[in-house]
Amino acid sequence: MTPMTHTMLKGSNVPVDAVAVRAVLRWTPGTGVPDVDASALLLGTSGRVRSDEDFVFYNQPRHPSGLVRRLPKRSVAEGLTDTVEADLGALDASVDQVVIAASTDGDAFQRVPDLRILLFDAAFADGDPLAVFDVRPETGEETAIICGELYRRGEGWKFRAVGQGYPTGLIGLATAFGISVDDSEAGDRAEEPSGAAQGPAQPPAAHAPAHDAASDSAAATHTASAPDPDSQATVLHRQPAYGY
Repeated sequence: MTPMTHTMLKGSNVPVDAVAVRAVLRWTPGTGVPDVDASALLLGTSGRVRSDEDFVFYNQPRHPSGLVRRLPKRSVAEGLTDTVEADLGALDASVDQVVIAASTDGDAFQRVPDLRILLFDAAFADGDPLAVFDVRPETGEETAIICGELYRRGEGWKFRAVGQGYPTGLIGLATAFGISVDDSEAGDRAEEPSGAAQGPAQPPAAHAPAHDAASDSAAATHTASAPDPDSQATVLHRQPAYGY
């Protein structure tokens, strides 16, 4: 039987019965619309990456384990897509969450129409999505947005619709979760999510250890510490060798 598609609201979550999933970002291209890239961060129980290798993005499209990877961008009838595929059932037990994010190549998300994330069971090439979430910028100034997160709950996984933005782009998002960034623009940029109360840079509250919907809004936040200065920095500039 085809599973029912869950149309999600920000902050809601649903169980994920699939062993492997495809998280598809989709938007409508057009004149003046910036390009959008999908990325994923594999987080431990601390709400931070275990190493810079846990960042899957356009310059590092495949996790060393091979279990989380970006697929080629596609043009479909509804627009353009960029996809992250994750084999949840095979991930190491130390991976507590897989964050799915979107970033632009410079302009803010207020110029990206119809952005949504669709979650599919990777076992089926076709079929309805398990969940759909329309991602709307909070301020319009975001250049990176956490669209959703997959997180462990007991012996299984759940998916939460997040929709939390960063006006500091992929740099701000990556450094907030512990990635060491080698980028000349990273210097004095803040890491504070847009639309949030003023205060220290911190990952969104949704990245506390997994919990049910009833307690999501009350989750405690965790302030991100500085990246390890001895680790090799991740280059966020687009590399010429990468193509779609």
